[in-house]
Amino acid sequence: MADIKKQLFERLAMVAHCLASPQRIALLDYLAQAERSVEELSQLSGLNFANTSRHLQVLKNHGLVLVKKQGKSRVYEISGEDVILLVRSLRQTAETHIAEMDRLLLDLDANEIFSKQMSRQELLGRLDEKNFVIVDVRPEKEFAQGHIKGAINVSPDQINEAVETLPKGKVVVAYCRGPYCVYSKQLLNALKENGQQSYQLEEGFPEWKAEGFPWMT
Repeated sequence: MADIKKQLFERLAMVAHCLASPQRIALLDYLAQAERSVEELSQLSGLNFANTSRHLQVLKNHGLVLVKKQGKSRVYEISGEDVILLVRSLRQTAETHIAEMDRLLLDLDANEIFSKQMSRQELLGRLDEKNFVIVDVRPEKEFAQGHIKGAINVSPDQINEAVETLPKGKVVVAYCRGPYCVYSKQLLNALKENGQQSYQLEEGFPEWKAEGFPWMT
């Protein structure tokens, strides 16, 4: 019995070791938004192709990602919503117990105007209200592979134009990739300067989906 327990702990340690790499956590963050080829992940992460492939192989060997062939490309995806929740737990634990995280988060938000946050539960209860506009501030490919029901897409390079085209007099709720993503904050900054009432959804789309809230493609 003790030997089996030891082996179980060893398997847990293997997953923990797999996550002991900022590069692999970053790759999981990109894959939480949409499935991607090695080439795409290499461009997004700034890693060369060989290093990207090596990190993805480690993630695959530990069951955190899946791979499939599309033409000549190998396309990766998150193996389950539990992987997103695992990374979220890691983030929350670090933010709670590592003092330096506070300073880094302040630096991340240094140029941002404070925005009110809206919880997932509150937004769920107001999805059908006519005076709300839900805005997904992520690249079009990520939006196409999944977004909150009823959301419209504003890609990061269209933020300035969106300030003029979003319906006036409506409450805007914006979200993007997650709590460390700045795209929705940039949109909310611009809207606040225009005097429009707006909120930032807590966390991002991956967490919304992982918690089982309604989404669509």
